[in-house]
Amino acid sequence: MAENVNEEEVQARFEELSVLEAEFEDVELELIRKSNALNAPLWKKRAEVIAKIPHFWTLVFEQAPPELDSFILPSDAQIFAECFESLEVTRFEIDDPKGSPRSISIKFGFGDNEYFEDKVLEKKFWFRKSRDWEGLVSEPVKINWKKEQDTTFGLTDAAIELAEARKKADSKAKETELPEYKKLASLIEESTEASPSFFAWFAFVSDYRWVSAEESEQAEKEDAERLEKLKRGEKVEEPEDDDDDTIDYQETEVFPQGGEIATLIAEDLWPSAIKYYKQSHEQDGEDFSDIDVEDMDEDEDEDESGDEIDIRGLVGKGRAGSPPTKKQRKA
Repeated sequence: MAENVNEEEVQARFEELSVLEAEFEDVELELIRKSNALNAPLWKKRAEVIAKIPHFWTLVFEQAPPELDSFILPSDAQIFAECFESLEVTRFEIDDPKGSPRSISIKFGFGDNEYFEDKVLEKKFWFRKSRDWEGLVSEPVKINWKKEQDTTFGLTDAAIELAEARKKADSKAKETELPEYKKLASLIEESTEASPSFFAWFAFVSDYRWVSAEESEQAEKEDAERLEKLKRGEKVEEPEDDDDDTIDYQETEVFPQGGEIATLIAEDLWPSAIKYYKQSHEQDGEDFSDIDVEDMDEDEDEDESGDEIDIRGLVGKGRAGSPPTKKQRKA
């Protein structure tokens, strides 16, 4: 028979769990710091080795989990196959007392190409908090597309225009009234693509809304004060929700899954790159129900049925030791 517990006792247990949760979080952050320190020299050594391996990162991305692979469209695969040269993930705030070890930078390196001028595209993600949310936020990254090559059809440029307008706007002004807000919202609404180009990921801001460093620092301070009171056994009132904020910030979010993709790259693809690369070369033990053993011409980018480009075909399918071609999803 269940023991009768009054409301005060339930609240007390809830507060104990809140303190315990904070302690778990402290341990998790320390594990991130230690893991980063232990792996840093190995990542450096790995970079030296893979610099001598053609198309290493292209083949790693070809083996990406479905959560990422579904955003790599045929046009993106073409770019990756032709000029994707390097990837680097760093935790740039790991030693910053005001920052977070969860903040990450993801840097893509490219060779000369016909698509954009940039040799490096770096996207930073800051781990921030508000009173009722925590997660990754980012600023849109400018991609200097060459004429008629923008795979995002203007979305990244429009996102940057809105970000700049936000910085210049009066803090009391309604964001939804900004011309840049209306332009981006309209572009997103008019988009006919079922899935955006992977390069639209560089325009990601937040799966909630933009949270500044100042707002995050204040939220951290309030959380710390609340935690100290709980440890002393004092009663703490929960902060009231801000009901005045009625803006649908996701109306202008170009790539809503951007934070998830950043985390997947940083915590899976980056540390496990060798495993994914080896998978692209292994024939023994493959599930042949998922294999297309028909060869395709080396200069054939896409077949008549509209199937997605086979990256391995573009980077040298048919060389000795290459695996059979995987079936590609429909565009």
